[in-house]
Amino acid sequence: MAKKEELDEETLALIHWCIEVEGFLVAGGATQKQAQDHIEEQVEWFTHQFYDGLTPEEAAKEALA
Repeated sequence: MAKKEELDEETLALIHWCIEVEGFLVAGGATQKQAQDHIEEQVEWFTHQFYDGLTPEEAAKEALA
């Protein structure tokens, strides 16, 4: 049985942040699939927003603008 790869705290924080962004994108009118696809397609942009200190809600508003 392979040991699961452990993620560092920063990576986990980014993943949880993206999950929150997804919720705001859905609240803004996207389907869950559209929100997930958009985050995956724009992962570099979202990662920059995370490190720039935007809240998930702010990042979602920027993405929906």
